[in-house]
Amino acid sequence: MLSELKRLIEQMGKDRGIDKSVIIEALEAAMMTAARKKLGAHVDIEARYNEEAGEIEVFQFRTVEEKVTDPDTQVSLEEARRELDEEAEPGDSLGKKLDTNTFGRIAVQTAKQIIIQRVKDAERDNIYEEYKDRKGELVNGFVQRFEGGNIIVNLGRAEGVIPLSEQIYREVYKRGERIRAYLFEVKKITKGPQIILSRTHPAFLKGLFEVEVPEISEGLIDIVSVAREPGKRSKIAVRTKDKDIDPVGACVGMRGSRVQSVVQELRGEKIDIVPYSEDQAKYVCSALSPAKVNRVFVDEDSRAMVVIVPDDQLSLAIGKNGQNVRLAVKLTGWKIDVKSEAMATAKDEEGHQSLMKIPGITVETAERLFNEGLKSITTIAAAEPGMLSSLPGVDEKAAALWIEEAGKLLEQETEKKDE
Repeated sequence: MLSELKRLIEQMGKDRGIDKSVIIEALEAAMMTAARKKLGAHVDIEARYNEEAGEIEVFQFRTVEEKVTDPDTQVSLEEARRELDEEAEPGDSLGKKLDTNTFGRIAVQTAKQIIIQRVKDAERDNIYEEYKDRKGELVNGFVQRFEGGNIIVNLGRAEGVIPLSEQIYREVYKRGERIRAYLFEVKKITKGPQIILSRTHPAFLKGLFEVEVPEISEGLIDIVSVAREPGKRSKIAVRTKDKDIDPVGACVGMRGSRVQSVVQELRGEKIDIVPYSEDQAKYVCSALSPAKVNRVFVDEDSRAMVVIVPDDQLSLAIGKNGQNVRLAVKLTGWKIDVKSEAMATAKDEEGHQSLMKIPGITVETAERLFNEGLKSITTIAAAEPGMLSSLPGVDEKAAALWIEEAGKLLEQETEKKDE
């Protein structure tokens, strides 16, 4: 039959998920502290757990001496041979088992505090080890309480915190309500592990789609990019290597069931699902959905695009307070300048007029240069004579003159701005 202490060690280890050796070490340390409180810090003491007896045994070690000057650390040869070891010799270190019942109430209380603290520390270490490897997961819990705007979440064996900065604007929770979040970070602080959760992180949206869309968790569909304005609107870009799978359709689900589950979890956040394309102009056009795009001008060097949309689609492409184009920029990584057909025509007209300021350039020549992508005085000034003279009807002499004159006009414009 197990002794009371042995049963306690087994039960505590089981209930709190702590290794028995940690509890035994705590008990041994506690008994050592209790013994030192009674006998003094200079005494040589050892505590060890006797599993068979089911008790913590404390031994006081003393050196065998012919002449004793300190009874706490020394024992006479006569006493040693009589009480401890009949073969004892001077210089031997002999241990005597102490009666732990004599340690006193204060010493025992101190021992209890040490045990409680050691067990708490072990629990914290266990929680940290468990959760540090779960970073990037979605976790479920219940709202436990609120602290300074932060939501404290009961995760079972641990508590998580959703800071105000990681909460979705206008979301309101009550105590005891179920809550799901993204495990953002695990910090080790003096009070124990701090598990930081987020509902605004783009990876939270990604994780929700992984739960709802089996093709994503199975690796058949990739989420390439996510852009979010939490609580308002999000865009995700998806692709697949399997030609038989429609990645957008799979994410939307039958009658929108899959995307609606995500929208409900995010309490009404609008979600656009965009097909990814290696053709970056096509990708940007998709990212600007639901707006339709007429044409795109791409500048690879600066990763910028000018997107021309029908006049009635401009406000849709830009979105409320610029939200649609802003999310498209985040999603694709391209700088996007959206213009309506009317704006583009006015800009083209302005470009034509500026080219005609260069002596020798007629309306027809300006049209030809414009169609070749040379749409401003700056592009002419930066051009090589050979490039311009390759155009029909333009010789090198005329090309060199245009470049020179364009340079002068630019200089004049710069001087005006500096005045």
